[in-house]
Amino acid sequence: MADKILITGAAGYIGSKLAARLNEQFDVVGVDIRIPESPPCAMLQCDIRDSKLADIVASEGITHVVHLASVLESRGDVELDYDIDVNGTRNVVEACLQGKVKHLTVTSSGAAYGYHADNPHWLDEYDRLRGNPEFAYSLHKTLVENYLAEIREQHPELKQLILRPGTVLGTQTQNQITNLFEKPRILAVRGSRSPFVFIWDEDILDIIDLGIRESKAGIYNLAGDGALAIDEIAAHLGKPLLALPASLLRLALHIGHALRLTRYTPAQVNFLRYRPVLSNRRLKREFGYEPQLTSREVFELFVKHARTRGQL
Repeated sequence: MADKILITGAAGYIGSKLAARLNEQFDVVGVDIRIPESPPCAMLQCDIRDSKLADIVASEGITHVVHLASVLESRGDVELDYDIDVNGTRNVVEACLQGKVKHLTVTSSGAAYGYHADNPHWLDEYDRLRGNPEFAYSLHKTLVENYLAEIREQHPELKQLILRPGTVLGTQTQNQITNLFEKPRILAVRGSRSPFVFIWDEDILDIIDLGIRESKAGIYNLAGDGALAIDEIAAHLGKPLLALPASLLRLALHIGHALRLTRYTPAQVNFLRYRPVLSNRRLKREFGYEPQLTSREVFELFVKHARTRGQL
């Protein structure tokens, strides 16, 4: 039977790019809660929490699933975010098991390691996942990965490829992280290097493509070589660095959030202060993929194109 791929979140930023690429090689079906005017592949409207997802997987004869659907920018409803991220993933996995899918790719995140002062300088895939309760996205990624670990033990017949990207950038990226770079001043926590690891969106597409074609399994960090400290980012942007003591920054965010001047809360201080820095050693040595761009090169590419369109 020929391979047939289902992509969840196929209308999203990475999903649409991936669907367009894989559609040139495979029979691809995308699902999303909305259908774009010019879909990149055959698409069906479906919430990943919907029970009809299992019917789609079975009726379409799906052999490979790429699960990208996730809440990237919360609107503040933690229960809804949990339902989509955690329960939605459970529903996707159940659909895979019922439909006897052979291979499942899941995009987790480096955020699953958590934002902690005692994180290793370079995080390896076997370091403990400690998603922070105050960051729903981080916590949910940890809970999802814990669930997937249970499924690997119970259902080894379903191959799993788990990918943990750092900050994803490309020529057209606009998200919560790039919003930080668009400010007149780059905010930092005094005494913290706040290093960022970046991964080019085209590298992610290559990695997922290779994982499907070679039915690769395992868990891999996705990051270009090296990391950029927050002061290096500010210098490259040509913007002043506003480095505040953690206590003062928490107070400012508390007041600003209470007055509805910012959506960020005091908990976000650790998001800047203790950023997880991902090692890509296993990606290169075990998975067999060398990122085309380093973290610095990815950032420079993003900045070049963002300036051209007036984003920065």
